[in-house]
Amino acid sequence: MTVEMQEPVALADAAALYAAMMAGATDPANPDTHVFACIVSARATGCADPLDDAVGLSPADLDLLLARHFAGLEADTNTARYITARHGRRVGKGVSDLVLAEEVDDLRTLLLDHRTADLPETAWMASAVARACLFPDHLWQDLGLTSRKDLSGLLSRHFGPLAVKNTGYMKWKKFFYKQLCDREGLNLCKAPSCGVCADYKVCFGPEE
Repeated sequence: MTVEMQEPVALADAAALYAAMMAGATDPANPDTHVFACIVSARATGCADPLDDAVGLSPADLDLLLARHFAGLEADTNTARYITARHGRRVGKGVSDLVLAEEVDDLRTLLLDHRTADLPETAWMASAVARACLFPDHLWQDLGLTSRKDLSGLLSRHFGPLAVKNTGYMKWKKFFYKQLCDREGLNLCKAPSCGVCADYKVCFGPEE
């Protein structure tokens, strides 16, 4: 169902939407709440896809996440109405959609196979991170986070056994896809080892 409304100008800005969400947070000190507010506000204001598609969650899971972490976000506020208006999956899937969905599933499975705990938040994080891997910028930027440090923190909390494998400060998207290749026994790299590869700086180094 589409909610007829004008999008509040203030909430068209990710920072303003983040602040409004955190004002209604169940526990503002919870680092996962901060991360979820970053993800939802970034995708709600900067993506043409329906919000649940853009975040990577089903509409039901997105609603559950919002109820669990932003219980103070009253349904009759502009913030809640704005988020509700962004719900709703596209009708029909093309071939490219199905290929991308399989890619997201592979990334989600990789993350969940290394989960630290069996929590709803961990499953939501896995879905959101996997979906964000298909966007064009650094992963922390595509998740709407403040820095790579934020991203490293959430990965350590929820997917510790996987995060500790990134010992060379590899860029996270590159790292995840290399892990998928290793799982399949594939070697798509041009050099026998990362240290002697001409593209070393493409895969390693700061993500600013």
